Amino acid sequence: MAVSEIRCNFTPKIILLTKNNNQMFAKKAVFAVMGMAVAMLTACNSGSQQALTLSGLDAAKFDTTINEKPVKLFTLKNANGLEACITNFGGRVVSLMVPDRDGNMTDVVLGYDNIAQYADAKNFGSDFGASIGRYANRIKNGQFKIGDETIQLPQNNFGHCLHGGPTGWQYQVYDAEQVDAQTLRLTLVSPDGDNQFPGTVTAVVTYTLTNDNALDIRMEAETDSTTIVNMTNHSYFNLNGTPDQAAMDMELYINADTFTPADSTFMPTGEVRSVEGTPMDFRTAHAIQDSLRMDYEQVKFGNGFDHNWILNTKGDDTQVAASLYSPKTGILLEAFTNEPGMQVYTGNFQGIDGEQDKVRKGGKKYPQRPSVCLESQKYPDSPNHPEWPSPYLNPGEKYNSHLVFKFSVK
Repeated sequence: MAVSEIRCNFTPKIILLTKNNNQMFAKKAVFAVMGMAVAMLTACNSGSQQALTLSGLDAAKFDTTINEKPVKLFTLKNANGLEACITNFGGRVVSLMVPDRDGNMTDVVLGYDNIAQYADAKNFGSDFGASIGRYANRIKNGQFKIGDETIQLPQNNFGHCLHGGPTGWQYQVYDAEQVDAQTLRLTLVSPDGDNQFPGTVTAVVTYTLTNDNALDIRMEAETDSTTIVNMTNHSYFNLNGTPDQAAMDMELYINADTFTPADSTFMPTGEVRSVEGTPMDFRTAHAIQDSLRMDYEQVKFGNGFDHNWILNTKGDDTQVAASLYSPKTGILLEAFTNEPGMQVYTGNFQGIDGEQDKVRKGGKKYPQRPSVCLESQKYPDSPNHPEWPSPYLNPGEKYNSHLVFKFSVK
């Protein structure tokens, strides 16, 4: 029996024998049982503390069953002491501990500290740390074509289909295999008709916490009939170590000369526009708040930044696609990807419209714009723009998307 099981199940029961020659035995028995109880409870408390992750998570709070499938919290550690905690519910990164300039370990992602909050339907849409699929970002009017057939998807965001529909992969349970101390492999079979997408797709997400202090994410998929696939990771990063405070003083760099403007419903218009002379120009790293100009239509439409940048890296995942830096902690995050685009979202709708009252991980409440998402991707609505990189996947082909978040200090 594990120590945690003792803590949950052990209740000392003491029976006093008070008659005649049993009194001496009873006293000894009482002290013996009390001593055993103290010893066991001490061991329980010690074991309970040891059971917590470096980020303070209690894995028992993630141990449940959803849709008749087991859900757990998995912990990855590298040789340098970094720690990533991931749940197979939605393939979500729950915590990510990295050192700051003083060597203090800091949790740099937002989220919850129990599975009940992640699985609560009222919290759907937060997508904290999730493996998004079958199609990340938006598809206009929820429609696209395969040949002459028009496919109608759910319209769950301003009349469009967002992040795979209302029960996208981020709300489903992946089958999990912890390969070793640094690697977790998650597998999901998405049946034909899942959120009205055609084709049965087998998707695999592999998380590896490497010894050069990177969270390496490989996303693969195969299908039995033509469909569309566009996967990403949706971690919300706060490198300041203060998720209960706005984080727009973080410095953002995006390796992109152009972006795809969106309308007031966050849908790309089809235009490709230069960042030159606009608040969308992050080719030189600077504080995000310096470019939050609501007099610029694109920033106004997004209530901040929630846009797709066309990366100059052209599929080369050895080049930095984007980076975040915290002057407060010295933590630098560099993102690498083989995808053509990067959606940068600055948490514009967190901390407003009732969101400010929700208690998150560590008992914190999040204000507006406490984080930044760096989502590698095909461009939004790309099925309806044949001139853009194609999201179509055919039988016999293998979808392969690579995203790396590498951490250092300066």
